[in-house]
Amino acid sequence: MRRNFPDYAVFAVLLFLIPLLALRSPIARIPDPASTAGQRSPAASQPVQTGMEHADSGAGELPQASLVMQIEDGFRILDEQTGEIFSVSGREFVRGALAAEMPPTFHPEAMKAQAVAAHTYALACKAQNAGKAYDLTADPKNWKSFTTEQVFRERYGSYADAYWKAVCSAADPVAAYLLTWEGEPIVAAYHSMSSGITEDASNVWQGGKPYLTPVESAGDPLAPDYETQTFFPVEQVAQVVLSACPDARLDGEPSGWFEITARSEGGYVTSLLAGGQDLSGTQLRSLLGLRSADFDISCDGTQFCFTVRGYGHGVGLSQYGADYLARQGASFDEILLHYYTGATLAVIS
Repeated sequence: MRRNFPDYAVFAVLLFLIPLLALRSPIARIPDPASTAGQRSPAASQPVQTGMEHADSGAGELPQASLVMQIEDGFRILDEQTGEIFSVSGREFVRGALAAEMPPTFHPEAMKAQAVAAHTYALACKAQNAGKAYDLTADPKNWKSFTTEQVFRERYGSYADAYWKAVCSAADPVAAYLLTWEGEPIVAAYHSMSSGITEDASNVWQGGKPYLTPVESAGDPLAPDYETQTFFPVEQVAQVVLSACPDARLDGEPSGWFEITARSEGGYVTSLLAGGQDLSGTQLRSLLGLRSADFDISCDGTQFCFTVRGYGHGVGLSQYGADYLARQGASFDEILLHYYTGATLAVIS
């Protein structure tokens, strides 16, 4: 049964005052090149006033981290477009990762949380790629994982100064923070918005993580385009399903081709039958390019309608959920420890 969430009218108005269009998918993937089920994060497509001078950042003294780690500063990044490897300092990376992965109009505490998550994820990749010529991959020109100040300024034009100031003001104070589990950087997956409850990593990738388990994300159903509908001709769906399941029986009425057999706590489809063949919701989502694996299916005989909730794989930090929590007064560390259950906030020496 899907949970009902309160109608936080004030927050809903706030969200709709911010023209955050052109949602794109967050990297938020387990450091496994074969597992790229994540969606990219939202990016503002139209310039708006940041309101930074009026924002309540929840500042004050930064929280005391319970662990100090010695980690080599900086990253070697493989540019996916050019094939070249370039190096950046730790602070430069945190700025560029935040700029690429969250709109500068989000609440400063949400931006800080995103900065720590992106930095931690990069450190996990760096550990996994030890011995390689690079620590992680990115596509700076297309805002994937990391972007440069130059590309940022080209996008935002006359608003770049204010927006870059917002990015630096959020990134710099937390550049030394990271999240750990048993003394190691966690796989800090993140996504745009969940279904209202985040997803267990084990339902998306092989093997779960104890800190990537379902938690409530009450602000997500209030986010722009939380629920969307996508339509596909019956013939296209048949072709896609048969490409993945050649033995699927797609005879009879198309409305009977699919049967959802299980959902996770958050409502994500974990298993279904497609023409009598087993598929996961994540697989069908990937095949059809759906925004998430929380969907309902209907068919009028000529086309299928997929009603989809949320955006992204739903694992770890929800970006819209983080923005909501920040606007309710949560600090960046409270946001992080909410979404990454049992993780420890640490600081790099």
